[in-house]
Amino acid sequence: MAFLEDGDHLFVIDLTYIASLEMVDQLVPSHKAFVERGYASGLFLASGAKVPRTGGVIIARGRNLKDIEALITGDPFHMARVAKYRITEFESGNIADALK
Repeated sequence: MAFLEDGDHLFVIDLTYIASLEMVDQLVPSHKAFVERGYASGLFLASGAKVPRTGGVIIARGRNLKDIEALITGDPFHMARVAKYRITEFESGNIADALK
């Protein structure tokens, strides 16, 4: 699978916690399973916690914003309303040679 296929866009999914870390921590195992499914499907390219730990970031690929928004509804953090999400869509104008 190529890094990006024809018609793909990139998305920065920025999560910010809106609940206590105790509540977030209870959902971390199920959130990690959600993220693993995103990698298995080929949609997630990179992810991790923010420093300091106020949320996280996921870099994803997809066809359109609606598909990414629908995908995010399956995140346990979203379902439990412990995080808010900001999704930025962009068309990559440049890609590092290592990613081609």
